Amino acid sequence: MHPGNYRARVLSDLCQSFLLPVVSARILLIYFDLPLSRLQTNFLSLAAIVAWAILRSAGIDYLQRTQARALQARAIPQVLGRWPGNIDVLFRMMKDFRTSYILDVYLQLFEEYKCTTLNLRILWRDTIISMDQEHSKYVLSTGFHRFWRGRAQKERFETFLGRGIFNRDDGEWRYHRAVARPFFAKERVQDFEIFNKYTTRTMDILTSVASADEAFDAQDLYGRLTLDSASEFLFGKNLDTLSETRPIPGKTSMGPKGSAVEGAWGTFAEAFEAAQQNCTNRARIGHWWPLFELFKDKNEANAQVIHRWLDPLVDMALNSKRESQGAPIGDITQRTFLEHLAQSTDDPSVIRDQLLNMLLASRDTTATVLTYLTYFLALYPDVTEVLRQEVLEHCGQSSPGSHDSFREMKYLRAVLNETLRLFPPVPLNIRQSRDSSFTLPSPDPTYPVFERRPLFMPANTPIIYLPLLTQRNPALWGDDADEFDPERWLDPARLARLANNTAMFMPFSAGPRICIGQNYAYNQMSYFVVRLLQRFDRFTLTPEFQPLGSLPPEVWKKRKGRQVYERVWPAAALTLFAKGGLWMKFHLADQ
Repeated sequence: MHPGNYRARVLSDLCQSFLLPVVSARILLIYFDLPLSRLQTNFLSLAAIVAWAILRSAGIDYLQRTQARALQARAIPQVLGRWPGNIDVLFRMMKDFRTSYILDVYLQLFEEYKCTTLNLRILWRDTIISMDQEHSKYVLSTGFHRFWRGRAQKERFETFLGRGIFNRDDGEWRYHRAVARPFFAKERVQDFEIFNKYTTRTMDILTSVASADEAFDAQDLYGRLTLDSASEFLFGKNLDTLSETRPIPGKTSMGPKGSAVEGAWGTFAEAFEAAQQNCTNRARIGHWWPLFELFKDKNEANAQVIHRWLDPLVDMALNSKRESQGAPIGDITQRTFLEHLAQSTDDPSVIRDQLLNMLLASRDTTATVLTYLTYFLALYPDVTEVLRQEVLEHCGQSSPGSHDSFREMKYLRAVLNETLRLFPPVPLNIRQSRDSSFTLPSPDPTYPVFERRPLFMPANTPIIYLPLLTQRNPALWGDDADEFDPERWLDPARLARLANNTAMFMPFSAGPRICIGQNYAYNQMSYFVVRLLQRFDRFTLTPEFQPLGSLPPEVWKKRKGRQVYERVWPAAALTLFAKGGLWMKFHLADQ
């Protein structure tokens, strides 16, 4: 079944889960000629649905226990709710998602069951969640061949990401990867001309607002910086969002992810972010999300807005290709990514989808890291001072730096890595096991001996792995795991532990699907931070300008970890963001 045809899939599932047991019960009534009232008949139909679900679940459990014994494995610990199908657990999670700290819904379950891998078994369907680094490593790397994006994930993302690299598997994914890889070769990502162009424009804006002692939304500005630079890098065309109207302090409301923005750019940004938010909501609802979109695909209107922005660029590239009669436009170092794609296919929808996937990765991930890095600079002025001194030592007051100088700046890389550790741009991700069952590696070796057997992983089952929780796990990072401490990246003893367990830190994923743009991201972030600290020496948060409802709720102080003292509301919709934006003031350094 095509992943876009979610209505046909859910109707088929409804027939199997509800219509089949009801029809069977009615046939039995007719066969035995039982004189029941309408109320009794309806009750019997409801009982048949529940009984069928329980029997089906029991049958699956029996089959899985049999397969697990054959593999000498044990079942993944299962969440046990009070209501059939763990419906109460689902309702509690959906309620908590609205007000809880980032991924705390899952962390509380891990704490309650005292393990790092769990089976939610929502509505009698297996869904695995894991913050175990060995299981994440197996999903992404050592057991890569046993997993894929899967049908369910393609179904949720089809309208938004289409046939792009992040929404495809096997042959299609390998094709996209092979086409994209040469474009992110070393000699291309070290070309800083684009970084310089848009960083300079951003610094001019920052200097203007700082000179006027004005607050602004740093997250919004970073989103524009990364989008404009990514659009020129990918399309050869500046979308020029830095010139568009910016959010107004004290007057701007919340958008789908950050601040709401007006104008043509605001329309695109809202559609781009609303599509991500809707895909996230679908994942939280789970298998039955299509029931809420039977009559209207909530991402269709968002996709139309996005396509109106991208389709003219695709048409332009294909027209250029036709005018050149298919001859390559220069070598790989002289082409834009769009021209590179146009050389590989004539299908405009494939080109558009791949561009959109790359735009998502280039804009949202880098903007996320810069947002939270600046947040930390405001919270930890001592870190700001040390980092600024390193910048001035290696690059002076005006030199933008180079790849070689970035490599020498150990504290800069430590600050970047510590930001990536606490706030990985993709805080969770999902894979699905393929058509056969197998075992996951034995979890934490500190478990009792009888619990060290490998875990049974059922076929065709989603697994949600959680890098943000793994990278904050005190068992891996120590009792100060929730604290921002760049020094941990300069400590030989702690670095040795990471070298022996690389799965502790995977903000760019791992294995065959590791991010091909991570060097591009490190270079762009390093370049920007150098320029930023050459001009500014102090950063302050301005919570009084945060839109209503975007400050951390009081209930967070009753928990533990970072949420006790967090000053912004971290949230996720495919990628991390600060709810309502990151409102700040920057302060110019004395020259």
